[in-house]
Amino acid sequence: MMTFTLADLEARVAERAAASPEESWTAKLLAAGPERAAKKFGEEAVEAVIAAVKGDRAELIAESADVLYHLLVMLRARNVALQDVMSQLEGRTMRSGLAEKASRPG
Repeated sequence: MMTFTLADLEARVAERAAASPEESWTAKLLAAGPERAAKKFGEEAVEAVIAAVKGDRAELIAESADVLYHLLVMLRARNVALQDVMSQLEGRTMRSGLAEKASRPG
């Protein structure tokens, strides 16, 4: 069985970004600019939160897929590679979560 990864999804987003906005939702979102991609990510995140609060497992799974997809579109719109995010997470795992959070500014 093949395992679909976030890297696979990032590659698919890159592939679809090159398509015509008339043919691809990804290309259409990117053509609308980074602000539109960010707004759509925020909408999907809220929908995932609502599904979690309701305890609707199937809806939470579906909305979480939307969140991950729209996160990668938003990152692409701002030229941020998934690997940059993963490197940040990797650095955070080097110490306890509470110590890491306490070290962040703000």
